[in-house]
Formats: sequence, C-alpha cells, structure tokens
Amino acid sequence: MSTRSRRTAALPPRRSCGTMAVHMSLLERYPQFRARQFQLEQDTARLRTSGLRAADLRVRTVKTVVNVVYKTDAQNVSMAQIRSQITVLNRDFAARNPDRSKVPTPWKGLVTDTRVRFKLVKVIRKLTRKDSFTDQDNGVKKAASGGMPPYRPESHLNLWVCALRDSVLGYAQFPGGPSATDGVVIHYLAFGTLGSARSPFNKGRTATHEVGHYFNLRHIWGDTPDCSGSDAVPDTPNSAGPNFNKPTFPTITCNNGPNGDMFMNYMDYVDDAAMFMFTAQQVARMRATLAGPRSGL
Repeated sequence: MSTRSRRTAALPPRRSCGTMAVHMSLLERYPQFRARQFQLEQDTARLRTSGLRAADLRVRTVKTVVNVVYKTDAQNVSMAQIRSQITVLNRDFAARNPDRSKVPTPWKGLVTDTRVRFKLVKVIRKLTRKDSFTDQDNGVKKAASGGMPPYRPESHLNLWVCALRDSVLGYAQFPGGPSATDGVVIHYLAFGTLGSARSPFNKGRTATHEVGHYFNLRHIWGDTPDCSGSDAVPDTPNSAGPNFNKPTFPTITCNNGPNGDMFMNYMDYVDDAAMFMFTAQQVARMRATLAGPRSGL
C-alpha cells in the first residue's frame, strides 16, 4: 500500500464534519440558496409556534439510494454493511435505539421520534481511479472527477460512500442547494456497523449526524468558538463548542449548568457510542424541511 493510501485509510482521532464549509461556499456562490434558507427559517418558526406535536405527524418514508465509489475492495462496501447503516438510521430517527436509555434524566423527556423512516431502493457502484475525495469540490458527485452524480435527488436521499481525506468523516448539503450535488457523503471507514467500519465510528452515527444536516439541523454549539452561536433550536442548551470522544455528564460551558452541554445529541462531535438523541424542537426543524424544500421526498 502506498503512503498516500495509508493516509486515506486512517480515521481521524476525533469527529470532523465538512458540512459547514460546504454550506458557507454555497451561500457565497448561490443567491437563490440564501433565499431558500431564509424562507425555510421562516417556515420553521411558524411550525414551531403552531402547537403541532411530533406524535401527530404522519410517518414519512424516504427512498434512499447508496452510491458506492470505490478503488479498493475494502471501499466497495457489502450489501450487509449498507443494510446495517439503513437499520441504524431507522432506529435513530425513530428513537428506538437501545442506547437512548443512557440519555441523562433531565433530558429523557426530550427524546423524540422524528416520524421519518428510510427505505433502501437502489445501490449503485462505480470503480474509480481516485485514491480519495474531498468535501472541498464535491468530486465524488461528478463523473468527470471520478465520482457519480446523484440519482433523482428531488425524490431520493442519496448517500455516497467513498474514501475521504483531510480528516473528514462525512458531509451533507443543506436543503435548498443545487440538485446536482444534493445528498450526504460518508467515509467508508465510518459507514454502517460491519465490514470496513472502524471504532470509534462504527455504530453508523456519522450518517445519522449528516442526514440531520440534510434535514436542516445545525451543530449543537452553533459553529462558533465561544458562546455567541446558536443552532436555532430552543430545547438544546447553548454550548461553547464541540465535544469530542466520550464526555462525562455534566459538561458545563456557557453558564449552562447544572446539566451543561447536550453532548449526547446526534449533532455534536462525540464518538458514535456517546450520541443517542434528537430533541422535539430538532424534529420540528426536520419536519419543516420535509414540508418545504424536501417535500419531493
């Protein structure tokens, strides 16, 4: 194995997500994307104040396509590994994951079923000459750069599985962006629970995190290096920055005691084994997205 291949096969020591870098680039390049994001925030605010309960929502089943872009046998993930990832998504989004019991007592009442389910309808495979891809250019989504375009992104969630570099485990495109690059990309070493999946990212939670972004969820700390940011979700405590690995409860920042950061939320940066929940107001954001720019799903 070449030195470069060894580098691309290694997992970062802690979680890193490329979504916000992609998001900021889209905001700069596409005025219509900015407008759609603004409209979605208004729609989300209206839904939040409508009194709608998550339990009253109709279950929405999202047709899901997995695009496997591989150079080596290890990157060409098996059907069993793909199915393991779909199983995790369905459990996590239904709040039926067994480890939800580890949510601290003060927040157990916030754990909420999104009423979103995922159905695998297609797997597409492509052999590539590329050693790895980056979130900077969406190369895995373009045939000209060794990847493949999304399959009917207006009506299907597209997941790409490939080798990613620059210590990125995955990234997603927020709703309202260009259809040619819409979907979620996951490192083959952090996809599903079998085969090439490697600890501490081998419980399928990288996809849970990134699909959260795909449905308009922000990082739990609001992507600022202090206490000034916000994820625009009223029932998640303000926090100073990302948490990593397996924190101990309570971890207090931003004067958010006694309970501290909700680091066990899927939208933080902790290890797979340390994240267990979405909240009711996060579900409201996702459902506003399904009623708006992702209604085609």
